[in-house]
Amino acid sequence: MSVNLRIVPVYLFIICFLSTSAVHSQILKDSSSINLLKRGVDDIYDYRFTEASQAGDELSRKFPGHPVIHLYNGMLVYWKNYPLIPSSPESLSYENYMTTCIKICEEVQETDDYAEYLLANLGARGMLLMYYADNNLTEKVNSLVISTYRHVRESFGYSSVYPDFYFFTGLYNYYREAYPEAHPIYKVVAFLFPRGDREKGLAEMRMASTKAIMLKAEAYSFLSYIFMSFENNYSRSLPYTKELHELYPDNQPYLAGYLKNLLLLKKYNEAEEIIKSLNTNITSSYFGAQVTVFNGILQEKKYHNYDQALKYYNKGISELSAFNYYGNEYSSFAYFGLSRISGIRNDKQNRKTYRKMAMEMTSYKKVNFDE
Repeated sequence: MSVNLRIVPVYLFIICFLSTSAVHSQILKDSSSINLLKRGVDDIYDYRFTEASQAGDELSRKFPGHPVIHLYNGMLVYWKNYPLIPSSPESLSYENYMTTCIKICEEVQETDDYAEYLLANLGARGMLLMYYADNNLTEKVNSLVISTYRHVRESFGYSSVYPDFYFFTGLYNYYREAYPEAHPIYKVVAFLFPRGDREKGLAEMRMASTKAIMLKAEAYSFLSYIFMSFENNYSRSLPYTKELHELYPDNQPYLAGYLKNLLLLKKYNEAEEIIKSLNTNITSSYFGAQVTVFNGILQEKKYHNYDQALKYYNKGISELSAFNYYGNEYSSFAYFGLSRISGIRNDKQNRKTYRKMAMEMTSYKKVNFDE
Protein backbone atom coordinates (compact mmCIF):
# COMPACT_ATOMS: atom_id res chain seq x y z
CA MET A 1 0.00 0.00 0.00
CA SER A 2 1.05 3.53 -0.50
CA VAL A 3 1.95 5.99 2.23
CA ASN A 4 -0.94 6.22 4.62
CA LEU A 5 -2.07 6.19 8.21
CA ARG A 6 -3.67 2.78 7.86
CA ILE A 7 -6.33 3.62 10.37
CA VAL A 8 -9.17 1.70 8.76
CA PRO A 9 -11.41 0.01 11.34
CA VAL A 10 -13.36 -1.91 8.73
CA TYR A 11 -15.39 -4.13 10.99
CA LEU A 12 -15.84 -1.77 13.90
CA PHE A 13 -19.24 -0.58 12.79
CA ILE A 14 -20.62 -4.09 13.19
CA ILE A 15 -20.02 -3.66 16.90
CA CYS A 16 -22.43 -0.74 16.87
CA PHE A 17 -25.28 -3.19 16.35
CA LEU A 18 -24.27 -5.69 19.01
CA SER A 19 -25.49 -3.79 22.06
CA THR A 20 -27.06 -0.49 21.08
CA SER A 21 -30.17 0.32 23.01
CA ALA A 22 -33.26 2.45 22.50
CA VAL A 23 -34.44 2.77 18.90
CA HIS A 24 -31.92 0.26 17.51
CA SER A 25 -32.21 -2.36 20.25
CA GLN A 26 -34.19 -4.74 18.05
CA ILE A 27 -30.97 -5.86 16.40
CA LEU A 28 -30.13 -7.79 19.56
CA LYS A 29 -33.07 -10.08 18.82
CA ASP A 30 -32.39 -10.26 15.12
CA SER A 31 -29.44 -12.55 14.56
CA SER A 32 -30.24 -12.64 10.84
CA SER A 33 -29.45 -8.92 10.55
CA ILE A 34 -26.16 -9.33 12.40
CA ASN A 35 -25.22 -12.19 10.09
CA LEU A 36 -26.28 -10.14 7.08
CA LEU A 37 -24.02 -7.28 8.16
CA LYS A 38 -21.06 -9.59 8.74
CA ARG A 39 -21.60 -11.24 5.39
CA GLY A 40 -21.91 -7.88 3.67
CA VAL A 41 -18.58 -6.70 5.07
CA ASP A 42 -16.91 -9.94 3.99
CA ASP A 43 -18.38 -9.39 0.52
CA ILE A 44 -16.87 -5.90 0.39
CA TYR A 45 -13.48 -7.20 1.45
CA ASP A 46 -13.52 -10.02 -1.05
CA TYR A 47 -14.72 -7.84 -3.93
CA ARG A 48 -18.23 -9.31 -4.20
CA PHE A 49 -19.73 -5.90 -4.66
CA THR A 50 -23.13 -6.92 -6.06
CA GLU A 51 -23.80 -9.04 -3.01
CA ALA A 52 -22.46 -6.29 -0.73
CA SER A 53 -24.81 -3.73 -2.31
CA GLN A 54 -27.78 -6.03 -1.78
CA ALA A 55 -26.85 -6.45 1.88
CA GLY A 56 -26.50 -2.68 2.25
CA ASP A 57 -29.92 -2.08 0.73
CA GLU A 58 -31.54 -4.54 3.11
CA LEU A 59 -29.79 -3.04 6.13
CA SER A 60 -30.87 0.47 5.07
CA ARG A 61 -34.47 -0.66 4.99
CA LYS A 62 -34.21 -2.18 8.47
CA PHE A 63 -32.22 0.63 10.10
CA PRO A 64 -32.85 3.87 8.19
CA GLY A 65 -30.79 6.81 9.32
CA HIS A 66 -28.32 4.80 11.39
CA PRO A 67 -24.74 6.18 11.09
CA VAL A 68 -23.43 2.70 10.47
CA ILE A 69 -25.30 2.58 7.15
CA HIS A 70 -23.35 5.62 5.95
CA LEU A 71 -20.10 4.01 7.08
CA TYR A 72 -21.00 0.76 5.31
CA ASN A 73 -21.88 2.57 2.08
CA GLY A 74 -18.65 4.58 2.26
CA MET A 75 -16.68 1.37 2.67
CA LEU A 76 -18.39 -0.04 -0.39
CA VAL A 77 -17.52 3.04 -2.45
CA TYR A 78 -13.91 2.93 -1.26
CA TRP A 79 -13.19 -0.70 -2.10
CA LYS A 80 -15.23 -0.75 -5.30
CA ASN A 81 -13.17 2.18 -6.64
CA TYR A 82 -9.81 1.28 -5.12
CA PRO A 83 -7.51 3.11 -5.34
CA LEU A 84 -9.78 6.06 -4.68
CA ILE A 85 -8.15 9.31 -5.79
CA PRO A 86 -9.47 12.91 -5.57
CA SER A 87 -10.14 13.14 -9.31
CA SER A 88 -12.44 10.13 -9.15
CA PRO A 89 -16.16 11.03 -9.47
CA GLU A 90 -16.83 8.74 -6.49
CA SER A 91 -14.51 10.60 -4.12
CA LEU A 92 -17.15 13.22 -3.25
CA SER A 93 -19.70 10.51 -2.48
CA TYR A 94 -17.16 8.76 -0.27
CA GLU A 95 -16.41 11.90 1.74
CA ASN A 96 -20.12 12.65 2.11
CA TYR A 97 -20.84 9.22 3.55
CA MET A 98 -18.05 9.54 6.11
CA THR A 99 -18.79 13.12 7.17
CA THR A 100 -22.48 12.27 7.55
CA CYS A 101 -21.60 9.34 9.79
CA ILE A 102 -19.38 11.59 11.90
CA LYS A 103 -22.06 14.28 12.15
CA ILE A 104 -24.69 11.83 13.40
CA CYS A 105 -22.30 10.33 15.95
CA GLU A 106 -21.24 13.75 17.20
CA GLU A 107 -24.83 14.57 18.06
CA VAL A 108 -25.07 11.62 20.47
CA GLN A 109 -24.51 12.47 24.12
CA GLU A 110 -22.80 10.16 26.61
CA THR A 111 -25.57 7.60 27.00
CA ASP A 112 -25.48 3.84 27.47
CA ASP A 113 -24.88 3.57 23.70
CA TYR A 114 -21.93 5.97 23.66
CA ALA A 115 -19.22 3.34 23.24
CA GLU A 116 -20.82 2.07 20.05
CA TYR A 117 -21.20 5.55 18.57
CA LEU A 118 -17.62 6.33 19.53
CA LEU A 119 -16.52 3.29 17.54
CA ALA A 120 -18.51 4.41 14.50
CA ASN A 121 -17.15 7.95 14.82
CA LEU A 122 -13.58 6.70 14.96
CA GLY A 123 -14.26 4.40 12.04
CA ALA A 124 -15.42 7.18 9.74
CA ARG A 125 -12.59 9.46 10.85
CA GLY A 126 -10.07 6.69 10.28
CA MET A 127 -11.42 6.08 6.78
CA LEU A 128 -11.10 9.76 5.92
CA LEU A 129 -7.60 9.99 7.38
CA MET A 130 -6.50 7.06 5.27
CA TYR A 131 -7.97 8.56 2.11
CA TYR A 132 -6.41 11.99 2.75
CA ALA A 133 -2.99 10.60 3.63
CA ASP A 134 -2.94 8.15 0.69
CA ASN A 135 -3.49 11.09 -1.63
CA ASN A 136 -1.05 13.46 0.12
CA LEU A 137 -3.80 15.87 1.20
CA THR A 138 -1.68 17.10 4.09
CA GLU A 139 -3.84 20.03 5.21
CA LYS A 140 -6.90 17.82 5.52
CA VAL A 141 -4.89 15.20 7.39
CA ASN A 142 -3.63 17.71 9.93
CA SER A 143 -7.06 19.25 10.50
CA LEU A 144 -8.79 15.89 10.96
CA VAL A 145 -6.05 14.49 13.21
CA ILE A 146 -6.45 17.41 15.59
CA SER A 147 -10.23 17.05 15.83
CA THR A 148 -9.98 13.26 16.12
CA TYR A 149 -7.54 13.28 19.01
CA ARG A 150 -10.21 13.69 21.71
CA HIS A 151 -12.10 10.65 20.44
CA VAL A 152 -8.97 8.51 20.30
CA ARG A 153 -8.12 9.44 23.88
CA GLU A 154 -11.66 8.55 24.90
CA SER A 155 -11.16 5.06 23.52
CA PHE A 156 -8.58 4.37 26.24
CA GLY A 157 -11.43 4.32 28.74
CA TYR A 158 -13.53 1.77 26.86
CA SER A 159 -11.20 -1.22 26.39
CA SER A 160 -13.04 -2.95 29.23
CA VAL A 161 -16.28 -2.54 27.30
CA TYR A 162 -14.97 -3.98 24.04
CA PRO A 163 -11.51 -5.45 23.48
CA ASP A 164 -11.81 -3.93 20.00
CA PHE A 165 -10.77 -0.62 21.54
CA TYR A 166 -7.28 -2.10 22.00
CA PHE A 167 -7.04 -1.69 18.24
CA PHE A 168 -7.30 2.08 18.60
CA THR A 169 -5.16 2.41 21.71
CA GLY A 170 -2.53 0.26 20.02
CA LEU A 171 -2.61 2.41 16.91
CA TYR A 172 -2.20 5.55 18.95
CA ASN A 173 0.62 4.23 21.11
CA TYR A 174 2.56 2.92 18.12
CA TYR A 175 1.94 5.59 15.51
CA ARG A 176 2.40 8.51 17.90
CA GLU A 177 6.06 7.49 18.06
CA ALA A 178 6.69 5.76 14.73
CA TYR A 179 4.79 7.88 12.24
CA PRO A 180 6.56 11.22 12.84
CA GLU A 181 9.90 9.40 12.58
CA ALA A 182 8.97 8.05 9.16
CA HIS A 183 7.19 11.24 8.04
CA PRO A 184 8.94 14.30 9.52
CA ILE A 185 6.27 16.60 8.10
CA TYR A 186 4.00 15.41 10.93
CA LYS A 187 6.48 16.03 13.76
CA VAL A 188 5.06 19.48 14.52
CA VAL A 189 1.56 18.06 14.82
CA ALA A 190 2.78 15.13 16.92
CA PHE A 191 4.16 17.45 19.59
CA LEU A 192 0.59 18.51 20.36
CA PHE A 193 -0.23 15.02 21.64
CA PRO A 194 0.99 12.96 24.62
CA ARG A 195 3.77 10.48 24.00
CA GLY A 196 2.96 6.91 23.02
CA ASP A 197 4.77 3.61 23.46
CA ARG A 198 5.74 1.58 20.39
CA GLU A 199 6.07 -1.77 22.14
CA LYS A 200 2.89 -1.31 24.12
CA GLY A 201 1.09 -0.35 20.94
CA LEU A 202 2.22 -3.54 19.20
CA ALA A 203 1.16 -5.60 22.20
CA GLU A 204 -2.28 -3.97 22.20
CA MET A 205 -2.76 -4.62 18.50
CA ARG A 206 -1.75 -8.26 19.01
CA MET A 207 -4.35 -8.40 21.77
CA ALA A 208 -6.93 -7.01 19.37
CA SER A 209 -5.94 -9.64 16.80
CA THR A 210 -6.79 -12.42 19.25
CA LYS A 211 -9.57 -10.97 21.43
CA ALA A 212 -11.40 -8.41 19.31
CA ILE A 213 -14.95 -9.28 18.41
CA MET A 214 -14.75 -8.12 14.80
CA LEU A 215 -11.43 -6.33 14.29
CA LYS A 216 -9.19 -9.36 13.82
CA ALA A 217 -8.66 -8.73 10.10
CA GLU A 218 -7.84 -5.07 10.71
CA ALA A 219 -5.31 -6.00 13.37
CA TYR A 220 -3.70 -8.38 10.89
CA SER A 221 -3.61 -5.64 8.27
CA PHE A 222 -1.97 -3.06 10.49
CA LEU A 223 0.52 -5.45 12.02
CA SER A 224 1.64 -6.59 8.57
CA TYR A 225 2.00 -2.99 7.43
CA ILE A 226 3.91 -1.95 10.54
CA PHE A 227 6.39 -4.81 10.44
CA MET A 228 6.98 -4.37 6.72
CA SER A 229 7.14 -0.60 6.30
CA PHE A 230 8.13 0.74 9.71
CA GLU A 231 10.07 -2.08 11.36
CA ASN A 232 11.47 -3.58 8.13
CA ASN A 233 11.06 -7.03 9.64
CA TYR A 234 9.72 -8.90 6.64
CA SER A 235 9.69 -12.30 8.32
CA ARG A 236 7.39 -11.00 11.05
CA SER A 237 5.04 -9.38 8.55
CA LEU A 238 4.68 -12.50 6.39
CA PRO A 239 2.20 -14.44 8.60
CA TYR A 240 -0.11 -11.43 8.57
CA THR A 241 0.04 -10.74 4.82
CA LYS A 242 -0.45 -14.43 4.10
CA GLU A 243 -3.43 -14.70 6.45
CA LEU A 244 -5.11 -11.67 4.89
CA HIS A 245 -4.70 -13.11 1.40
CA GLU A 246 -6.09 -16.46 2.50
CA LEU A 247 -9.05 -14.83 4.24
CA TYR A 248 -9.87 -12.67 1.20
CA PRO A 249 -8.33 -14.30 -1.89
CA ASP A 250 -10.06 -11.95 -4.34
CA ASN A 251 -8.87 -8.81 -2.58
CA GLN A 252 -6.13 -7.65 -4.92
CA PRO A 253 -4.59 -5.02 -2.59
CA TYR A 254 -4.09 -7.75 0.01
CA LEU A 255 -2.60 -10.01 -2.64
CA ALA A 256 -0.22 -7.23 -3.69
CA GLY A 257 0.90 -6.89 -0.07
CA TYR A 258 1.54 -10.62 0.16
CA LEU A 259 3.51 -10.65 -3.12
CA LYS A 260 5.58 -7.68 -2.00
CA ASN A 261 6.35 -9.45 1.26
CA LEU A 262 7.43 -12.62 -0.56
CA LEU A 263 9.72 -10.67 -2.88
CA LEU A 264 11.28 -8.75 0.00
CA LEU A 265 12.10 -12.13 1.56
CA LYS A 266 13.53 -13.32 -1.79
CA LYS A 267 10.90 -16.04 -2.06
CA TYR A 268 10.94 -15.59 -5.80
CA ASN A 269 9.56 -19.00 -6.77
CA GLU A 270 6.49 -18.61 -4.55
CA ALA A 271 5.77 -15.10 -5.80
CA GLU A 272 6.24 -16.08 -9.44
CA GLU A 273 3.94 -19.08 -9.08
CA ILE A 274 1.16 -16.84 -7.75
CA ILE A 275 1.68 -14.26 -10.49
CA LYS A 276 1.55 -16.92 -13.20
CA SER A 277 -1.68 -18.29 -11.74
CA LEU A 278 -3.37 -14.93 -12.19
CA ASN A 279 -3.58 -15.29 -15.97
CA THR A 280 -6.34 -12.87 -17.02
CA ASN A 281 -7.78 -12.47 -13.52
CA ILE A 282 -6.34 -8.98 -13.04
CA THR A 283 -9.40 -6.75 -12.96
CA SER A 284 -7.75 -3.57 -11.65
CA SER A 285 -5.39 -1.46 -13.75
CA TYR A 286 -3.67 -0.39 -10.53
CA PHE A 287 -3.05 -3.98 -9.48
CA GLY A 288 -1.93 -4.73 -13.03
CA ALA A 289 0.68 -1.97 -12.74
CA GLN A 290 1.86 -3.41 -9.43
CA VAL A 291 2.24 -6.84 -11.02
CA THR A 292 4.25 -5.27 -13.84
CA VAL A 293 6.73 -3.93 -11.27
CA PHE A 294 6.80 -7.32 -9.51
CA ASN A 295 7.70 -8.94 -12.83
CA GLY A 296 10.53 -6.44 -13.19
CA ILE A 297 11.85 -7.44 -9.77
CA LEU A 298 11.67 -11.11 -10.72
CA GLN A 299 13.51 -10.55 -14.00
CA GLU A 300 16.19 -8.51 -12.26
CA LYS A 301 16.65 -10.51 -9.07
CA LYS A 302 15.82 -14.10 -10.03
CA TYR A 303 16.81 -14.27 -13.67
CA HIS A 304 19.32 -11.40 -13.96
CA ASN A 305 17.65 -10.56 -17.26
CA TYR A 306 18.27 -6.84 -17.04
CA ASP A 307 16.93 -5.88 -20.46
CA GLN A 308 13.59 -7.50 -19.69
CA ALA A 309 13.59 -6.00 -16.20
CA LEU A 310 14.11 -2.52 -17.68
CA LYS A 311 11.08 -3.00 -19.92
CA TYR A 312 8.90 -4.03 -17.00
CA TYR A 313 10.10 -1.20 -14.78
CA ASN A 314 9.52 1.48 -17.41
CA LYS A 315 6.14 0.00 -18.29
CA GLY A 316 5.15 -0.06 -14.63
CA ILE A 317 6.14 3.59 -14.15
CA SER A 318 4.05 4.56 -17.16
CA GLU A 319 1.02 2.59 -15.93
CA LEU A 320 1.26 4.00 -12.42
CA SER A 321 1.39 7.61 -13.60
CA ALA A 322 -2.41 7.58 -13.97
CA PHE A 323 -2.75 7.26 -10.19
CA ASN A 324 -0.74 10.36 -9.31
CA TYR A 325 0.56 10.34 -5.71
CA TYR A 326 -1.09 7.00 -5.05
CA GLY A 327 1.26 5.33 -7.53
CA ASN A 328 4.45 6.70 -5.97
CA GLU A 329 5.32 3.75 -3.76
CA TYR A 330 5.42 1.20 -6.57
CA SER A 331 6.99 3.69 -8.96
CA SER A 332 9.78 4.06 -6.41
CA PHE A 333 10.34 0.29 -6.51
CA ALA A 334 10.76 0.56 -10.28
CA TYR A 335 13.15 3.51 -10.02
CA PHE A 336 15.22 1.69 -7.41
CA GLY A 337 15.45 -1.17 -9.89
CA LEU A 338 16.47 1.12 -12.73
CA SER A 339 19.15 2.58 -10.48
CA ARG A 340 20.54 -0.83 -9.56
CA ILE A 341 20.71 -1.95 -13.17
CA SER A 342 22.40 1.32 -14.16
CA GLY A 343 24.99 0.67 -11.46
CA ILE A 344 25.58 -2.88 -12.73
CA ARG A 345 26.20 -1.42 -16.19
CA ASN A 346 28.52 1.24 -14.80
CA ASP A 347 26.15 4.04 -15.79
CA LYS A 348 26.91 6.23 -12.78
CA GLN A 349 24.83 9.19 -13.89
CA ASN A 350 21.60 7.25 -14.32
CA ARG A 351 22.26 5.21 -11.19
CA LYS A 352 22.34 8.47 -9.23
CA THR A 353 19.43 10.06 -11.08
CA TYR A 354 17.08 7.09 -10.74
CA ARG A 355 17.90 6.60 -7.08
CA LYS A 356 17.21 10.25 -6.35
CA MET A 357 13.82 9.92 -8.05
CA ALA A 358 13.05 6.78 -6.06
CA MET A 359 13.98 8.39 -2.76
CA GLU A 360 11.77 11.39 -3.49
CA MET A 361 8.78 9.13 -4.20
CA THR A 362 8.91 6.88 -1.16
CA SER A 363 8.39 7.49 2.52
CA TYR A 364 9.94 4.13 3.43
CA LYS A 365 13.40 4.35 1.97
CA LYS A 366 14.56 0.99 3.33
CA VAL A 367 11.81 -0.86 1.46
CA ASN A 368 13.65 -0.83 -1.85
CA PHE A 369 14.57 -4.44 -2.78
CA ASP A 370 18.26 -3.50 -2.79
CA GLU A 371 19.26 -6.47 -0.66
